[in-house]
Amino acid sequence: MIGQLSNPWWVLILLGIGAGILSGALGLGSGIILVPALVLVCSFEQKSAQGMSLAIMVPMALVGALLYWKNPEIEMNAVIIALIVFGALAGVLVGTELAGRLPSHVLRKVFAAVLVIVAAKMFMTSPGPKPPDLLDSPANQRNVNLVEPGGTKNEAGN
Repeated sequence: MIGQLSNPWWVLILLGIGAGILSGALGLGSGIILVPALVLVCSFEQKSAQGMSLAIMVPMALVGALLYWKNPEIEMNAVIIALIVFGALAGVLVGTELAGRLPSHVLRKVFAAVLVIVAAKMFMTSPGPKPPDLLDSPANQRNVNLVEPGGTKNEAGN
């Protein structure tokens, strides 16, 4: 099986290490790294690279997510995760059907355009101010009595 590979096996291991490091450090999906590498370096067709990238993403993302989840300094909201997963599962059904119908050369150009648009948007847009925490709003703060006890006498008028 390894003898059937068009590239040396160690190139694929190095590709996996690089994708894992970038995915873990930057939260990148394997597609942004692996699809271009599999197409350009390993000479796979676009659709094959996308399919392999999705298969590789599952174990890599699970390990990374568990390590992030265990870090007490990182907030991970299970409800938000579940809602996005629900939408992503529905979306991947539509997306894989669409990819199957598009010619590979069109899919490759769309993929490249999406990467350029996302990169430009992230590069040009600075993160906005963090929305205020609802617990910090004046409506949720307790009233504090600024008048000290001890009467209402004016000290100047003693």
